[in-house]
Amino acid sequence: MKFDVGVPSGAIKHFESWVGEGDMHDFAIAAEAAGFDSVHVTDHPFPEDSWLGTGGHQAFDPFVALSCMAAVTTAIRLRTNLLVAGYRNPYLMARSIASLDRLSHGRMIAGMGAGYLEAEFDVLGADFSRRGRLFDEALDAMADAWTGESVDRPDGAFPARGHTMAPPPVQSPGPPIWIGGNSRAAKRRAVERADGWIPMPTTPVLARITGTDELDSVEQLATEIAELSEQREAGGRPGPFDVAFSAFGLPSPADDPTGEQMREVIRSHADVGVSWLSLPCRGRSLGACQDELAWWGEHVIGPLRV
Repeated sequence: MKFDVGVPSGAIKHFESWVGEGDMHDFAIAAEAAGFDSVHVTDHPFPEDSWLGTGGHQAFDPFVALSCMAAVTTAIRLRTNLLVAGYRNPYLMARSIASLDRLSHGRMIAGMGAGYLEAEFDVLGADFSRRGRLFDEALDAMADAWTGESVDRPDGAFPARGHTMAPPPVQSPGPPIWIGGNSRAAKRRAVERADGWIPMPTTPVLARITGTDELDSVEQLATEIAELSEQREAGGRPGPFDVAFSAFGLPSPADDPTGEQMREVIRSHADVGVSWLSLPCRGRSLGACQDELAWWGEHVIGPLRV
């Protein structure tokens, strides 16, 4: 099992206190020191006020934030979670991903999704109604760009007639792409096109809001992972396949000061095929987050790796 942590929404909501104590690079340094294997950031360039008022959040530009963290670390992986494919031209997206992978010496993981916030698509001039089909085409366009060879794509939504992107990513044929989401289309992309899947814990209420499928138990998750593995095998793609998830039933440090219950919950997820687990960081200040990351390292990550 590998461990991931996301930049908390408090880093923006309470940014003035963070600036007083340090910055994003200090968060990354603390995560790497605690033994985390990756850090992730979300992707919301210009969210709608009504969504923000009902639990939504702001986000740093993912490539700027991850670049800041890459500059002061040496091993921790850098993940987008989730980069919304339709918000950007795929060649610009491929360039940003390739640049970060090259400059971080091969540490990029591209967690991507189709997106669900129609208002954010609209304000960015993106095509919400065709986001699924354009996502599939974008994955092909990015793969072509990452070859480092001249690209000739005369047809489709993203034509290119003799264009080259250099240097290519360090990781070949490109950084791992993990597809996020519970929908049938997301799982199809994960099976057919990607290197991993990021399912989302989703209650019935949240499923209605996001327009995706429910996922609310370890047992259901086990069934889903087994089905995707079978589909990949049948499709001739039996190689390594990561599943990144946020655990069901993970107690808070206050309720489990030794981390014993948390370790059992994590083992139960590893048993069904989860290979990367995202642990929460809820601190409203940088100092609080640094303390929390250190606690995860001492009581959860360290003991599980003994």
